[in-house]
Amino acid sequence: MLDTLLWWLTSPFDYVFMRRALAACLALSFTAPILGVLLTLRGMSLMGEALSHAIMPGVAIAFMLAGFSLPLMMFGGVLAGLVTVALAGGVTQFSGLKEDAAMASLFLIAMASGVTIVSLSGSALDLGHVLFGSILAVDGRTLWLVALGSSVILVGLAISFRALVVECLDPLFLTLQGRHAGWTHALFMVLVVVSLVMGFQTLGTLMAAGLMLLPAAAARYWSQRLEGMIAIAVGIALASSVAGLLVSYHAGLPSGPSIILLAGLGYGVSLVLGPYRGLRTGTTRPKRVIPSRQAGQLR
Repeated sequence: MLDTLLWWLTSPFDYVFMRRALAACLALSFTAPILGVLLTLRGMSLMGEALSHAIMPGVAIAFMLAGFSLPLMMFGGVLAGLVTVALAGGVTQFSGLKEDAAMASLFLIAMASGVTIVSLSGSALDLGHVLFGSILAVDGRTLWLVALGSSVILVGLAISFRALVVECLDPLFLTLQGRHAGWTHALFMVLVVVSLVMGFQTLGTLMAAGLMLLPAAAARYWSQRLEGMIAIAVGIALASSVAGLLVSYHAGLPSGPSIILLAGLGYGVSLVLGPYRGLRTGTTRPKRVIPSRQAGQLR
C-alpha cells in the first residue's frame, strides 16, 4: 500500500517535462497568491481577472509576428497589460469613471481584439494554446523566464511591502507620510501584470488569474491577519499545483484546469468550514483585516 502511494506521488516526476512544470507552478505559487491577497483587500479581485485578458492583444501580435517565440509573447503581454492599466487610469482621471469600470470596458475590447488576431493568423490549436496555456510544454527557456519574473515580483514586494499594505488600507495616511499613493498603486499594478504574464504560458490567458485569486479568496475564511492570509494562500496554491499535476498525469486530464479546479475546491472547503464567515460558523461580519506590525510602520 505504501509503495503504491509512493509510486503515485513520485512516478510522474521521473519525466523532465513534469519536473519543469512543477518548478514553474511552484514559482508562480510563491508569488501570485501574495498579490491576490492584496487585490482582495483592495476590493479589486475582478481587476486581476480583467488584466489577465487585457494582455492578450500583446501576446497575439507577438505571435502573429514571430510565432511561438515565448520571450516576445511575454514581452508583448507585459506591454499590453501596462498600456491597459495606463488607459484605465487615464479614463478614471479625466472622466471620473471608477477604475474597475474602465478596466472592465477595456479588457472586453482587448480580449476580442486578441482572439481576432490569433484566429486570423493561426489555427484553432494556436488559439487554444494562447487561451488555455500548456504547462506540460514548458521548456528550459520558459522556466528561466518564469523564475526571473517571479524573482522580480518577490524583490518588488520585499522593497515596497509596507507601502503597498498601507496604501491598501489607508491611502491618505500614506500620502501624509510623504509617499505618493498613486505611484505605489502603479507599482502594484505593474507587479500584477508581470505575474499574470508569467502565468500565461502555463495556465493561459483565461485562467492565469486563477492561481492568484482563488487561494487568496479562500485564505480570508481562515485568518484575519495579513501574514496569516498570505501564508495560507501560498499553501493552498502550492498544494493545488502539486496535486493538480499529479491528478492530471494519472487521470489523463489537462494540467492547467486541474490545478485551478483543485484551487476552487480549496475555496469551496474554506467557504464551508472557515472560522471567519464560513457557512459552518455563520455570516457574522468579520473584524477588519489586521496587517503585521512591521507592515504598518512607515518611517
